[in-house]
Amino acid sequence: MMNDTITLALMALLAVMLLVAAVIDVRTFTIANGLNLAIAALGLAYWWSIGLPLWPDGAIRAGIALAVFAILAITFMIGMMGGGDVKLAAALALWFTPFETVRFLVYMSIAGGLLTLIVILAHRRWPNWQVDDEGKPKAKAEVPYGVAIAAGALIVLAQRFLNHFA
Repeated sequence: MMNDTITLALMALLAVMLLVAAVIDVRTFTIANGLNLAIAALGLAYWWSIGLPLWPDGAIRAGIALAVFAILAITFMIGMMGGGDVKLAAALALWFTPFETVRFLVYMSIAGGLLTLIVILAHRRWPNWQVDDEGKPKAKAEVPYGVAIAAGALIVLAQRFLNHFA
């Protein structure tokens, strides 16, 4: 690593921003564009801190981030994810190597499945748990998928510190 202190500070800031995104998503079912943009921009600062060459490594990460965006945009179009969730996952791909991005997507999917199961069970047990803007119970449970995205990313970040053999 080129600038260890800066790199660690950027990763810590990312972790905090992921926790903020998860909490906001639970409360409002939205993830602000500004937060996603900040995560993407800090990803570029992270590249500088680790001395990542723009060609070809930076270009590969950017291409993978675009691919993540394109693939998850399909889930948005069919109503499985929100737009903020798609942008958050794509922004996070800038922080990870290609292999880490695959692991992130796997962890995110597992966390998303578990979260969806919990939300569905809670919605069945307490039908008035989620309400719309008018205070009426929602017919269909909503899943704050930003929580799953944050969990997947935090697991990958933690592995950088816990798995020194990778």
